[in-house]
Amino acid sequence: MIGQLTGDERRSALIILLALTVVGLIMAVAGRHDPLGVHGALVMVVAVAGIFGVISGYYAPEPSPERLGQYYDEPSKWGILIAMVWAVVGMFVGDWVAWLLVNPDLTFDAAWASFGRLRPVHTSGVIFGFGGNALIATSFYVMQRTSRARLPDQLSPWFVLFGYNLFCVLAATGYLMGVTQSKEYAEPEWYADIWLVVVWVTYFILYLRTLSRRKEPHIYVSNWYYLAFILVVAMLHIVNNLAVPIAWGSAKSYSLFSGVQDAMTEWWYGHNAVAFFLTSGFLGMMYYYMPKRAGRPIYSYRMSIISFWGITFFYMWAGSHHLHYTALPQWVQTLGMTFSVMLLIPSWVSAGNALMTLNGAWHKVRDDAVLRFMMVAAVFYGLSTFEGSFMAIRSVNSLSHYTDWTVGHVHAGALGWVAMITFGAIYASVPWLWKREAMYSARLVEVHFWLALSGTIIYVFAMWNSGIIQGLMWRTYNESGTLAYSFVDSLVAMHPYYIARAVGGLFFLIGAVVGCYNIWMTIRTAPQTAPEIAADHPAAAGAPVLQPGE
Repeated sequence: MIGQLTGDERRSALIILLALTVVGLIMAVAGRHDPLGVHGALVMVVAVAGIFGVISGYYAPEPSPERLGQYYDEPSKWGILIAMVWAVVGMFVGDWVAWLLVNPDLTFDAAWASFGRLRPVHTSGVIFGFGGNALIATSFYVMQRTSRARLPDQLSPWFVLFGYNLFCVLAATGYLMGVTQSKEYAEPEWYADIWLVVVWVTYFILYLRTLSRRKEPHIYVSNWYYLAFILVVAMLHIVNNLAVPIAWGSAKSYSLFSGVQDAMTEWWYGHNAVAFFLTSGFLGMMYYYMPKRAGRPIYSYRMSIISFWGITFFYMWAGSHHLHYTALPQWVQTLGMTFSVMLLIPSWVSAGNALMTLNGAWHKVRDDAVLRFMMVAAVFYGLSTFEGSFMAIRSVNSLSHYTDWTVGHVHAGALGWVAMITFGAIYASVPWLWKREAMYSARLVEVHFWLALSGTIIYVFAMWNSGIIQGLMWRTYNESGTLAYSFVDSLVAMHPYYIARAVGGLFFLIGAVVGCYNIWMTIRTAPQTAPEIAADHPAAAGAPVLQPGE
């Protein structure tokens, strides 16, 4: 990795790591009696390790000019590997949390193992660790191919990748220590937020720099979605996490918002994180990998653009549907509900566009489990978006809100849509990146697919049943006009469904472990072949011109 950097890039990396070491030292000293100090020590250890890594290759020969004739794929390779590690860790913690609801004694009397601390480790580990690293890795890969341009430098991608993962580690360890902003999504504290802003702005600039160097005049639609994901997530993160620390030596801070304004801001952030992190970014992934794998052009390029602008505009207004029957003004609730229902149109346009892209390639779906991952993802995307619009209606929301129906809806999207398209993209990318004809074992890909699909169906159906029963029990009255069931009665009724959920999550976790093994064996057996030549290099002058989507 260090040998790929130029001398100037090595010096820049050393300066960044030295500055990070100083910041870590200051944090460790200032917060020596606070979780801030633990994180300061962690930052310092990571930075010092990085310094030794840079020094070990500091005087290595300058990389050859021929590197400019290759797409720079090392960050994508590492991003995929890190994403799979986070997948296993995040899903393991998630299944642990599911079993905690079956047997609360599984905390082993340890504060860090309580539901309240493990749950955000699971959600952040899967969404931001697994999903975020997959988005970064695939965006680097897709951006270069669809722009026919190499990444503009070799340091920025590594800074984005490892800086982002440092944030993820700070968040996860902070949750275990009980350090959060106490919001719905349990965001990490102020210093981690600041670090993520630096990393994310670098990511945004890197993306724009690469697009500005493109040799393909057309900006392929995947880049529209990836760029919207990067830009809007930056806006959401900055606004939602505006906070003032109680002291520079403390991890604790206070939000600039309070009361119903804080709730509205939180759900503007929360629902648009679903929109632009868990939807827009992964649609960018789908619009590249599905046509490429199927060997078919997108059914309608125009539909993909219409869907992009519909999703971008409608989603921004939908967050308030999470706050029905609260102190939020009625008209704001109605506005969120209305836009949520309208959102079904661009969402189904994307789902339909994806499925119709497979016209003429359904025999490949039958025979190719990788493409089947992507097809099932498109189906679950259409299902989840319909369900989301339906649940936003006030009368439906009165039954579904605060119940496990919402949990089932979220996981239909997270497991059925996000994880499925990600696994499909990773299985497609690994042979391409490591120059292998196919995955190590097609049968193991099949095993992973059926484990993931079975786990998703078991999980979602269990939560649908659980949630509807909860909602009905909570609103059932007896003849005297009092509630017929206590809250404990509803918990007892949920117990078998919680067991089913934990079993479904276990299936999904086992599938991820199988995927890790298959990827590792594919890499180990990868042959050494000539690297792919970037289209903007003189060596590629005689190469055929790449078309959008290649």
